[in-house]
Amino acid sequence: MLPNKMRGEFSRDQRKDSEGLSETPDLEFEYSDADKWTVELSELYSYTEGPEFLLNRKCFEEDFHTHIPDQKWTELDWVQHRAHAMRLLDGLDVICRERRLKVARAILYMAQGTFGECSSDLEVQHWMRYNVFLLLDVGAFTALVELLNMEIDNSAACSSAVRKPAISLADSTDLRVLLNIMYLMVEAIQREEPTDSPEWRTIRETFKSELGSPLYNHEPVSVMLFEMVTKFCSGHAPHFPMKKVLLLLWKTILFTLGGFEQLQCSKVSKRVALGLPPLPEDSIRVVRSMRAASPPASASDLIEQQQRRARREHKGLIKQDNLDAFNEKDPYKADDAREDEEENDDNDNSLEAEPFPLERDEVMPPPIPHPPSEKVCFPKGLPWAPKVREKDIENFLESSRSKFIGYTLGNDTDTVVGLPRPIHESIKTLKQHKYVSIAEVQSTKEEEYLKTPLSGGEEELELCATELLYQGILPSLPQYMIALLKILLAAAPTSKAKTDSINILADVLPEEMPTTVLQSMKLGVDVNRHKEIIVKAISAILLLLLKHFKLNHVYQFEHMAQHLVFANCIPLILKFFNQNIMSYITAKNSISVLDFPHCIVHELPELTAESMEAGDDNQFCWRNLFSCINLLRILNKLTKWKHSRTMMLVVFKSAPILKRALKVKQAMMQLYVLKLLKVQTKYLGRQWRKSNMKTMSAIYQKVRHRLNDDWAYGNDLDARPWDFQAEECALRASIERFNSRRYDKSQSNPEFLPVDNCLQSVLGQRIDLPEDFQMNYDLWLEREVFSKPISWEELLQ
Repeated sequence: MLPNKMRGEFSRDQRKDSEGLSETPDLEFEYSDADKWTVELSELYSYTEGPEFLLNRKCFEEDFHTHIPDQKWTELDWVQHRAHAMRLLDGLDVICRERRLKVARAILYMAQGTFGECSSDLEVQHWMRYNVFLLLDVGAFTALVELLNMEIDNSAACSSAVRKPAISLADSTDLRVLLNIMYLMVEAIQREEPTDSPEWRTIRETFKSELGSPLYNHEPVSVMLFEMVTKFCSGHAPHFPMKKVLLLLWKTILFTLGGFEQLQCSKVSKRVALGLPPLPEDSIRVVRSMRAASPPASASDLIEQQQRRARREHKGLIKQDNLDAFNEKDPYKADDAREDEEENDDNDNSLEAEPFPLERDEVMPPPIPHPPSEKVCFPKGLPWAPKVREKDIENFLESSRSKFIGYTLGNDTDTVVGLPRPIHESIKTLKQHKYVSIAEVQSTKEEEYLKTPLSGGEEELELCATELLYQGILPSLPQYMIALLKILLAAAPTSKAKTDSINILADVLPEEMPTTVLQSMKLGVDVNRHKEIIVKAISAILLLLLKHFKLNHVYQFEHMAQHLVFANCIPLILKFFNQNIMSYITAKNSISVLDFPHCIVHELPELTAESMEAGDDNQFCWRNLFSCINLLRILNKLTKWKHSRTMMLVVFKSAPILKRALKVKQAMMQLYVLKLLKVQTKYLGRQWRKSNMKTMSAIYQKVRHRLNDDWAYGNDLDARPWDFQAEECALRASIERFNSRRYDKSQSNPEFLPVDNCLQSVLGQRIDLPEDFQMNYDLWLEREVFSKPISWEELLQ
């Protein structure tokens, strides 16, 4: 429902969109739950840990050849494998720490695929999965959890680390070995292969349910890992290897709760169970089929545009169309001079002026012609079906009634008496696209439970993995969120080193600092890679939890989201994007020859500056692009339908920061940036919209439409007051009522509890009486019982 003028401007800008960035191709990035399996395995280890692979092998072979001489692990049968695994497991149950560490290293070598007897990466992966399923079968994971708990509570190691001026890799050896085994077990078991036997599939499902239930140490494993994160951030355990803890936490949540594909399936089945209509489209499929903004232009278009621009330069008067063309020199550069000044004041990492293709004199070469068979046909029209909320229909009817009839009917959305014919048609169209979300149904039910606690009936609580995890983290959820954001801040590339910030490099720095330039280069790459992996893990953890909690119950989601907002998550994410985002996404902080399992199967070449850069020919870094998309999705989740939080985006001047992120030619990332810009366009003023018509056009093409949303031209809401505190307090009160009703049984209203009317059970209850009452019991009997006349006849009647 856009005015004709706006439609014309959009269509004109859609034509001009084809004149954009012709020299930068779309990034061939496919968003998924995680990267390729080999990459996920290699990211567990820092390059500083390289020498430990051979140490693990030595520990295993010493023990193995003592019991089974002159034979190889790969030559034994399953019975012998199992017997040796059981023997190793018994070796963990000893008092001597050094002996225990040797056995743990031997088990780690098994989990790493007994690589000494393998000749290729695929062979290592095969034996790795086989050995991991074997270890799980003999009960290794339970023993590892117990040992990890013991190491967490090791006060001597904690106090020693606190006193040390510089913590290195050696301080976390025991913890790293245990976390490595646990991570490899979770990572190998959750990976499904078509060739897996039915027995392995059963083991996988059993392990998945055990991992998400309070079976180990009376709490889900994720809760234990969260406790490690908070203990590290409090400064009581600075030696904890935080990258490994966060990676294990992420993969545990991903395995037990499910990834984005499972979330979509769960959403579909939950809508069916609640009797809601099916989703208008599969969002994952739609996003994958989208193209990034500014598709390649043809040579003829460029020549014609240059000629048109040359003619315009000779004109004395500048018309509006010319202004639009001028502003489209760089579609994503802040065009307002005032905006640029504000940006430069607040941004230490401001971008240098980048020449745009149209500003140069030469004509760009035409794109490489593709054969006709390779042409891709894109569907015409908008990618998303429009949605309308019940509240939007009510508001539209209320305003129409007050305008044409002069009275209102409250929440009645059916009565259209007295309204003109076009309004009838509008209401019909709105109702056709009406969308009721699962969250709306859940919040309505919650209101009913609170209004009618007695007649509302008992809530059927499904104890799924998400529900068990929420119950586990509920008591300390604010501390967990603060701890994760603290680590994210320390790992962000825009953060400056401060004395009070936490040290996240404990599991990457060697005991002896590098002495040569080459060693320094290697350590520099290792540190940057280490930080990128931490950002990747935290962004994935937060997004998965938000999405799963929202599907399980909207107030669980709101509880977590509010604590993220209170912990300054919104400005933190904006600070993260306030950098040269293209440089971050194209950063190459990896050394292919040192990645696991390549480094243990193949002979390592002599490390030189050239060999450090060899083998990495990707145009972008998968983990960094994945992190950026996750952080944008988190920001969308936090601000959606929250006016006060949307105003925070405006107050923190997020528009120029987000516009710079649009330079990344990846459709999914652009979609979430455009969503964030769409919610705040009406508050940025007419001049901003006029100067950024290219961005407005991209929003119109790619973001879902709400039929009566005036995002593109609304000015009446500019003066709408926003009280952050009042809105958040109202939401917090609803969340506390939900948590109290559902989880805090001690706070339930005694008037609503069932009354015990049985004389025997009432008299049989043991009641603790205060001491002063017991001392003066005779006086009480005299005053309250003996001195008062009792009419037994009346009592019996």
